Amino acid sequence: MYRITLECHDVPADAGDEAARDITEAFRLHYPHEHNVSCTFVGGKLRLVAENDYDPEGLNLMDEFSDNICAYVEPFDGDLKLVSVETLP
Repeated sequence: MYRITLECHDVPADAGDEAARDITEAFRLHYPHEHNVSCTFVGGKLRLVAENDYDPEGLNLMDEFSDNICAYVEPFDGDLKLVSVETLP
């Protein structure tokens, strides 16, 4: 199992809190293969943490997160980064 942390920087302040709630809910409803999902907005960054058993490099989660950012935030020039991938026991 892997715990993956991603961040999207430079998210517009007026969109961040609602986007974090919407993205968390979207993952819970539509991505059953992602577990313990949490999206938060702090300091201009959307931070997504999720666990799964198939994505050791976090690339699939990054793609899903990007799709959701596009769905819930008006276009902006943000930067999506992989923060960490932890292997869980």
